[in-house]
Amino acid sequence: MASFEDELRRYDHIIKRISRISLLGKKFEVRGAENFVTKGPNIIIGNHVGTFKDVALLFLIVPRPIFFMANRQIFNRPEFSVLVRDHLIKHLGNFGGFLNLMINPYKFLVVDYISTHIARVGSIPVDLMNGNKERTRSLCQDYLKKDRAIIFLQGRGRVDPQAPNPYVARFKPGSSTISYNIYTQDRISVPVTPLAIYGTQLPFLVPRTVKVNVGKPLFIKDYQEDGMRETVERFRSALEGTVKALFMDLIRT
Repeated sequence: MASFEDELRRYDHIIKRISRISLLGKKFEVRGAENFVTKGPNIIIGNHVGTFKDVALLFLIVPRPIFFMANRQIFNRPEFSVLVRDHLIKHLGNFGGFLNLMINPYKFLVVDYISTHIARVGSIPVDLMNGNKERTRSLCQDYLKKDRAIIFLQGRGRVDPQAPNPYVARFKPGSSTISYNIYTQDRISVPVTPLAIYGTQLPFLVPRTVKVNVGKPLFIKDYQEDGMRETVERFRSALEGTVKALFMDLIRT
């Protein structure tokens, strides 16, 4: 049976083509690309303001196979199709509904293809409404034990004008908890690579130079406190603060 890595290599040219189409009209530049971890277990964590465009971007710039946690609805074609329609309407209003009708034949092919193949390339389904966090964390730890790189995007895929930092949502403790568990249970010190993204928040086809800032990996062993809760919170806060700093560096220059 083919591994997830085999399937990713098999479909690499198609994934890259769909990713480039998803970023049509946008250029991108990457700072700190040398900080990507190219082998062994790795968590990549960053802000999430560009829905599918963030996913497409990472498929194009990360120099190794990567595995995403994805909304369970993406694994189901009808539900995924509704997600795409709602995204277009949310960002483009009535024109988004019109655009959805115009691209519907093409959208059907893309949605059908992705929903059919997403599980084959190792994406991890997450039920955002009634998710089993322990099961998801256990699966992520299993991926890391197999020297895989998994992606944690923090946020709901859009800019939140009401948040203290509209572009960097408050980080959840999931990646920090996984780092803690695998370090204390298996003595595996997983590098967690922080990155910041700016520019994907603009709608599809709107021209923009998307900027990415990749920081040096952080390790939970460097943030140990007396208890698990304290250690996880300290590491979570450090990751969030690092991504905010990387983001601010992007928009200043």
